Amino acid sequence: MDRRLIVLAAGMFAIGTDSFVVAGILPQVSQSLGVSIGVAGQMVTLYALSYALLSPVVAATAAHWPRKRLLLTGLVVFVLGNLITAVAPSIEWVLASRLIAGLGAAMFSPTATATGASLVPPEKRAQALAIVIAGLTSATAFGSPIGTFISGLGDWRATMWFVTIVGLIASVAVYAMLPAIPALPAVTLRQRLAPLKDSRVLLTLLTTLAAYSGMFAVYTYIGVTFDRVTGGRTEVLAGLLLLWGVAATVGNLSAGKLTDRFGSRTIIYGALALATVNFALLPWAAAHLWSAALSIVVWGVCGWGLLVPQQHRLISLAPASAPLLLGLNSAALYVGVSAAGVIGAASITFLDRHQIGLVGAALLAAAFIIARLADRLIRKEQAVVRPLAAAVN
Repeated sequence: MDRRLIVLAAGMFAIGTDSFVVAGILPQVSQSLGVSIGVAGQMVTLYALSYALLSPVVAATAAHWPRKRLLLTGLVVFVLGNLITAVAPSIEWVLASRLIAGLGAAMFSPTATATGASLVPPEKRAQALAIVIAGLTSATAFGSPIGTFISGLGDWRATMWFVTIVGLIASVAVYAMLPAIPALPAVTLRQRLAPLKDSRVLLTLLTTLAAYSGMFAVYTYIGVTFDRVTGGRTEVLAGLLLLWGVAATVGNLSAGKLTDRFGSRTIIYGALALATVNFALLPWAAAHLWSAALSIVVWGVCGWGLLVPQQHRLISLAPASAPLLLGLNSAALYVGVSAAGVIGAASITFLDRHQIGLVGAALLAAAFIIARLADRLIRKEQAVVRPLAAAVN
């Protein structure tokens, strides 16, 4: 296996661990800093918002940078952000540090996937992307549960030190093992946003945004949503996160084969419908360990199983703009995650904390409706194009 891809995957593991581990330590952060769980949840919001808004900007403004320099700079900024989080004396410092960490992630993550694809022949690009992205999925299965478990041994700051060290190791690996890679062809910010003029693309991206707003409204506050089964024990919460990560990995790996066999439409509808029902039942399912575990599995499989068919749908709409569309889909996902922190906090304020699943279900149902609207436009376009193609031939 190409060690260059492994190095990139290691960086993605660090980024992914930071993205998902914070949800497991929010109760500790809230108690330690004397703020509400909703305020602490903005750690997730600001990190995701920083990533989502800055990814296309960084990609456009730093296009002339050699790839290795941009990757290293991103990891250094990421490490600095997490270091500040680990020692921050107040919630204001913590929230500011999440913006810095999100900037580092915005510099590294999209660059890593594009670089991974450029390092191999065209016929092996899918495999290269799978290896790089495996770092992200493995973070959900291992990095996040390990970080949550560490918080139980010490406190939430120990978890942030863990993320900082993982990022530092990835930085050293990139510096020592990744060769110099020239800059990729420059793409302006206007070119990156141009596909949004297509209503089919826009609705598909809105599907991603709404779906992950719903799922992460619950994930961000998973510590309090499932407190009836965890009893405040971090080792139980870590076990649930491990189960979620394993289910997410299975869903991600299975989605490709299922999409090739049944098409993106069927998998998108199936994942969204099943996830909607699952979240609607969560206020009752989260009260018992066996049903909570079952809900976690369905959630992980559907949540990460939705990404592949969404990407497949976008690529089929504009194959020539595939890299740009995938970047926009990632941005839509992180906008959804950032919105989820605010939505979840509002839900805790106005509803019982165990009712957040109902809010998540409503957003997932909205995503289903948006996906149907996108599908209607896609079918309408196909109905026009096919007769024209036949007439030309």
